[in-house]
Amino acid sequence: MTRAMTDRDLLRELEPTAGTLLDDHLRKARPWNPHDYVPWDEGRNFADLGGIDWEPGQSRLSEVARVAMVTNLLTEDNLPSYHREIAETFGLDGAWGTWVGRWTAEENRHAIAMRDYLVVTRAVDPVALERDRMAHMTLGVASPEGPQLLGGVAYVTFQELATRISHRNTGTACGDPIADRMLARIATDENLHMVFYRSISAAALDLAPDEMMCAIAEVVTRFQMPGLSQPNFRRNAVLLATNGIYDLRQHLDTVLRPVLRSWRVFERTDLSGRGERARDDMAAYLDDLAVKARRFEEQRERAQARRAARGVEASRAARRTEASGAEAAAVGARPAAP
Repeated sequence: MTRAMTDRDLLRELEPTAGTLLDDHLRKARPWNPHDYVPWDEGRNFADLGGIDWEPGQSRLSEVARVAMVTNLLTEDNLPSYHREIAETFGLDGAWGTWVGRWTAEENRHAIAMRDYLVVTRAVDPVALERDRMAHMTLGVASPEGPQLLGGVAYVTFQELATRISHRNTGTACGDPIADRMLARIATDENLHMVFYRSISAAALDLAPDEMMCAIAEVVTRFQMPGLSQPNFRRNAVLLATNGIYDLRQHLDTVLRPVLRSWRVFERTDLSGRGERARDDMAAYLDDLAVKARRFEEQRERAQARRAARGVEASRAARRTEASGAEAAAVGARPAAP
């Protein structure tokens, strides 16, 4: 490549690939209806229509499952921001425009299904949920440098896969087969979207290796989930990481490394000095992330061991109290001495 390609150049060169991938996606995607994943017979009116408003005891979900569901739903709610970003990046013409519309329509189902499930089953406080939705969507999300094609497709590849994993683990944490089935269906969409973006990224890497390698390294080393602007996001992210919904190890071993392997990032021989430096920086970052993941796991194991020990001691204390009470009762039941 004799000169740096502009985003317009890249979009034009990559459009045939986008068209092929779009056709492949449409063959693989299966239609589904959000209402088929909601237990409507559990629904009842809230106070404004003569029923009762939400109370914590109505939820069957654990705290972890509730936080995970709300975090995932609020992330899906920000679809208008995501649509704006990819529409400005890809444009609305040709195969790119068709993909933008199709992706947006498929993503929209996720929030519909999740919100209906949560409200109908009274799994979370609907007033708090609406308040957080308003706050999160008002802030929205936007790339600080504006829409950029190479960094954009690299980011959404990792993000779609991360979201898929979060949805699947949340489904398991819910302990409800209906929620698990719904989130598995949503995760299938996310995986198909990831495949599209991963393949576009691979084609871009072949077309502009140095530029794309720099973009990938930038995304990997500065990656943030799109829900960062949610109320209490950091605190909730710690809770979810601690309970295995999405943590550093999963981010490294089930998101970053598999995608980088699929692009053959560390096997490429078509890079110049700039691309090689970006790749070396990314390799060092991954090594550091592995150390941080191991430390987090060790800390989590120690915390779990302490909780388990406290639980054992509490159980022993309860048994001692019970035994003491039983002994006292037995003594009290003895006939008095003559």
